[in-house]
Amino acid sequence: MKERLKNNYIRFARISLVLVYLVILAGAVVRMTGSGMGCPDWPKCFGYLIPPTEESQLEWAPGRTFREGQVIIREESLLLARAEFTTGEAFDPANWEPYTRHDYAVFNAFHTWTEYINRLLGALAGLAILIMALSSLAWWREARGKVLFAWLTVIAIGFQGWLGATVVYSVLAPVRITLHMMMAMVLLGMLLWIVFRNQQPAGNQVGDRLTFRLWVLTVAVSLLQIILGTQVRQYVDGQADILGYGARDLWLADPTWVFYVHRSFSILVLLLHLWVAWRIRKLRLGFDKVLPTLLILFLIIASGMAMAYLDFPWGSQPVHLVLASVLFGFQWFLLLEMYRAARARISS
Repeated sequence: MKERLKNNYIRFARISLVLVYLVILAGAVVRMTGSGMGCPDWPKCFGYLIPPTEESQLEWAPGRTFREGQVIIREESLLLARAEFTTGEAFDPANWEPYTRHDYAVFNAFHTWTEYINRLLGALAGLAILIMALSSLAWWREARGKVLFAWLTVIAIGFQGWLGATVVYSVLAPVRITLHMMMAMVLLGMLLWIVFRNQQPAGNQVGDRLTFRLWVLTVAVSLLQIILGTQVRQYVDGQADILGYGARDLWLADPTWVFYVHRSFSILVLLLHLWVAWRIRKLRLGFDKVLPTLLILFLIIASGMAMAYLDFPWGSQPVHLVLASVLFGFQWFLLLEMYRAARARISS
């Protein structure tokens, strides 16, 4: 039983990692389709565990039973049922209270179900992480650090869920979206650490102190580039709200200085990656993950150029975001491999 739990700990760490990436992908689809407010409340969706498929389900009607907390749209406002009741022939305001978190009251079935699937994947990721943490208890006597870190990951996914709620309550405030995304990166890093700690090292990897230090610098610069990118995205979101989605050619007509720094910084990020890749190949260090990392970086640069010079082609923004999260995953895992190889070389 104990060995089975230990195996489940590793298995569900990997499952959780895949699910978190799926959540990021789903979030990108939500963003691409403009479905962020498809569910205007949280954690339910229009007061339902399974959201409505037709607008008529959100309309008041005589002789209809409503449960407490169930939502209707009336006169362009959200109303919540105060308690379970059955409607009479006339609308009675005493049975309803206004939704006070925000004043967004629009139903679009496609947007609702797109956002709902995003939330469902988030819930599955949370469940997988919880199972991982429960399974980690089998390690308590041997490695309490594993147990504590697993439960810290549970806290992290809970905090991420709370951040998701604040995004909805703020009606997609750009700053909240940025914090939500950055927390997803932290969560990825935590899960990758767990997977890494339970994976056997590759026999052909050789530690090199200078290469490791260069890669630390590369990852740090890349994280700074991501932060700059979030500032550019916030600016673009503001321009989209002001000018509308039909004026994509004007979103970067007068960009802030952050855009120019972000654009130029990509050259430094690329050169650092190429330098490290060259050293790995020349010294035969055996860190093969640098090749897919380079490929992903090239795709990120291409999608960024498409947004800047081709007026934000459909899907370019979410693709850019998802690729950035995948790049971070490869960078972080490669950093952990280099660190382990460097320590093994020092101790030998």
